Amino acid sequence: MREERPARIGMIVPSSNTCLEPMSARMLGGRADVTIHSTRIPVTRIALDTGSDGQFDIEPMRRAAELLATAHVDVIAWNGTSGSWLGPDHDRAIVADITATTGIPATTSTLAYLEAAHTFNLTTLGLLTPYTEDVNARIIAAYAAEGIDIVEHRALGLSDNESFARVEPARLVPLSRELARPRPDALAYLCTNMYGAPITAEVEATTGVPVLDSVAVTLWRCLRALGLSALAPRWGRLLTSTSQLPR
Repeated sequence: MREERPARIGMIVPSSNTCLEPMSARMLGGRADVTIHSTRIPVTRIALDTGSDGQFDIEPMRRAAELLATAHVDVIAWNGTSGSWLGPDHDRAIVADITATTGIPATTSTLAYLEAAHTFNLTTLGLLTPYTEDVNARIIAAYAAEGIDIVEHRALGLSDNESFARVEPARLVPLSRELARPRPDALAYLCTNMYGAPITAEVEATTGVPVLDSVAVTLWRCLRALGLSALAPRWGRLLTSTSQLPR
């Protein structure tokens, strides 16, 4: 049982990510029941090659988790979407290793998406990423293996991780409308260094399609693990409840 103090979320952050920490703080909106604590691992480039894939090996994740454990965090999240192209089993192995090493429950952004899909009965998605087309193709295959059909997708064609956060949110609005036309169960803004969350409410209101932003869905999963209240509707109308966490 957690001692009487705010719950603590530990986040493993890609080193060049400048989005997820400020957006997570905005989403919590000054709440007194939870705090966020971060450490970083080297991540600078997203591509399908050995050098890029090696950024997401278990060893750096383990070292980062050990550092977070010294802050007595209550849950640890790998707040990156690499499991979406390396495959969810890659993330499941990371989570198992972190928990075995630290004794702390763990999750990842990709596993949070899969849990949201299961929880809300989402079988079709419209996918928007800052990545290159080949990375999107790998994501589509990985999600198909989990029973989720990407019915439409857009890739911005970027590889430099820091550059993702410099994409203006307004640029994503017309792309989101295009992705909503086939009426998928939800849109996925898949990248924790892309500012999709600021347009979530607008896109949901104008298209009628729910939005799952990576920063929001990861935070939702952590709050759910802690048994805490979820997010405000502006961050995604599906993410306003944390009930029925599978045990």
